[in-house]
Amino acid sequence: MTTTQKTAVVTGASRGIGKALVQAYVKEGYQVWALARAAEALEELARESGGAVKPLAVDVADEGAVLAASKRILEGGTPRVLVNNAGISVSAPLHKTTTEDYRRVMKVNVEAPFLFCRELIPAMAAAGGGRVINIGSMAATRGVKYTSAYCASKHALLGLTKSLAAEWARKNVTVNIVNPGWVETDMLTNAKAAISKSTGRSEQEAHAALANMNAMGRVIQPEEVAALCVFLSSDAAATITGAAYNIDGGEAG
Repeated sequence: MTTTQKTAVVTGASRGIGKALVQAYVKEGYQVWALARAAEALEELARESGGAVKPLAVDVADEGAVLAASKRILEGGTPRVLVNNAGISVSAPLHKTTTEDYRRVMKVNVEAPFLFCRELIPAMAAAGGGRVINIGSMAATRGVKYTSAYCASKHALLGLTKSLAAEWARKNVTVNIVNPGWVETDMLTNAKAAISKSTGRSEQEAHAALANMNAMGRVIQPEEVAALCVFLSSDAAATITGAAYNIDGGEAG
């Protein structure tokens, strides 16, 4: 793959999987556009990187902000890699899931990746090719109760991935989705707190219950997700497109 610049774009980059992604791509010699709402955390990442990280504070729920960020990125050169990692979840029964909650989940988890792909993929193709990786979830492949909005968004992201993979395959742009199980992130912390509150179990017991949902009986680390994304960005993955990679400790069976 020949592109003008070894540059990666990572959304939701200030913590968790996003932060691990930024650090992994920097280690591989990339310049990384790190996008998130948390400006201070991004600036800290930039300082730690020795100049390899370009911080860009963006609320991906704001279409205008996404379009402006895409324009700024392209002004600096065509990226080789786009990782749509930013995501939010709402955990509530259907009758307690508000329309506002649903719309925000869809904006962050589906609309933002669609917009970034629409704005950046044509430039990637014109430059010789690129890699797009969408961070999904095990909820992209099955139903999970009390997370109807989140499941709907991740199923939609899976469909978007497969459609764009087919559309851009002849232009040397691959599009894949990575579906993690429970990862050591804030989402896991929130889930443990919710389990403790509703069942009376300790957070340690809640952690064990979540870990035991997969065959390995362990929680996935952000760095493990990042390593898979780096592989999918490599020349070794040149013919992998439209694929859904589960990184879930065997949870899907």
